[in-house]
Amino acid sequence: MRADHAPATGDGPIEGGKTDGRAIGGTADIARAGVASEPETAGHTADALFPPAEAESLRKRWDTVQTGFVDEPRRAVEDADALVASAMKQLAETFARERSNLEHQWDRGEGVSTEDLRMALKRYRAFFGRLLSI
Repeated sequence: MRADHAPATGDGPIEGGKTDGRAIGGTADIARAGVASEPETAGHTADALFPPAEAESLRKRWDTVQTGFVDEPRRAVEDADALVASAMKQLAETFARERSNLEHQWDRGEGVSTEDLRMALKRYRAFFGRLLSI
């Protein structure tokens, strides 16, 4: 690795001191996407898409990918693709699991509280808004 490489914050040079004037997806971008930027309550953030520990793990993995760009740009892009695909899969599985839990309660004739449904819809709305803002 080159000694003059800036820390992988998402706001530094991309290669050889050049920058395109925007971040290429560092930790700040993940926070802007709402992964863990809301106030914490009971170990989870209000509208976080991932639990705090998982969000931190994803940030660290992204920083590793971004840092690797200087020495191996093609590999970094391949790794970024794999990381994004993995995060999207985890997210899809989380939403499917939550929906399945609600459906199981309905199938057993159990009442699902309006508050549970409100929270589920709120998470869908927040996620959908983030998708449209990308």
